[in-house]
Amino acid sequence: MGLVDRALAGDRLALARLISDIEDEAPAGDEALGQLFPHTGQAHLVGVTGGTGTGKSTLVNQLALHIRSIKQNGSSRKVGIVAVDPSSPFTGGAILGDRIRMRDLAGDPGIFIRSMASRGGLGGLARRTRSVVQALDACGFDLILIETVGAGQSEVEIASTAHTTVVVDSPGLGDEVQAIKAGILEIADILVVNKADLPGAPKAVRSLRMALEQGYPKRRAGSRAGDESSDGDGPEGWAPPLMETVATRGEGIEALAGAIDDHRSYLIASGEIETRRRGRIQAEMDQLLRDQLAMDFLAARGEGAFFQAVERVLARELSPRQAVKGLIEGMTEER
Repeated sequence: MGLVDRALAGDRLALARLISDIEDEAPAGDEALGQLFPHTGQAHLVGVTGGTGTGKSTLVNQLALHIRSIKQNGSSRKVGIVAVDPSSPFTGGAILGDRIRMRDLAGDPGIFIRSMASRGGLGGLARRTRSVVQALDACGFDLILIETVGAGQSEVEIASTAHTTVVVDSPGLGDEVQAIKAGILEIADILVVNKADLPGAPKAVRSLRMALEQGYPKRRAGSRAGDESSDGDGPEGWAPPLMETVATRGEGIEALAGAIDDHRSYLIASGEIETRRRGRIQAEMDQLLRDQLAMDFLAARGEGAFFQAVERVLARELSPRQAVKGLIEGMTEER
């Protein structure tokens, strides 16, 4: 039995090896993704994003514990966790590890945790996050929690990756208006104020509630920023709930899990789930196309031409745009 068949049959070691091949962009990983993809499309993908220090990891830990504690027809939902961490400047691997942050989940066969190094990826995700999520989806995980790197307020890529986006804030980390300006609240399907037992929590809640009430009254929740259909006719919209949690004590976790399930039900009932699936596929194919075209260009012309163009830009002989245009025109002429 091959590695893919073993992973599909529930072999955790085989799944871990497959994910390593996928993350390393090995040919075997790409081949495995092709075999796994027909089995995808069943999991509910939940993105958890927000700034550093908001308690995202603890929140994810508690969510997974709660979801696993709920039994339906004698069994619990399987939970996959993909945690994107900053890269080590020495090894390129994840600085923080799942074994450090989520020890409460160790030993549960219904939970699979994977830490991924961001490796310079922007938007809070690693280059291969979507592919790793697909592998977990194919292997029967019902709910997949995707925790972004937490580098700041620009982590909006998760909105094109997850079905439900949970934005986490906490008091005492700065002006909540900055998150509003950065647009991170606009991607929220559920907004959470964690560490709600700290001083300043009521003020943070008031500020964020005001932002939700004033900033998005016309946006049909569930639509993406800039979606022209957000003001059109359709089913009653989803109003992003503002929730308070104290993850270290498990407070508010049950209500948060309920809100995630409610949002999934809304997506299915409204038909928005298909819109988001299409958006995820388009976003992934767009990124893959860009990456492949860049690799094909370097393979066709060699890195020498590229670095020569870099030198000309440094010498102010060309602008970056002129340099790229020249490289592309040169490749076209060679053909």
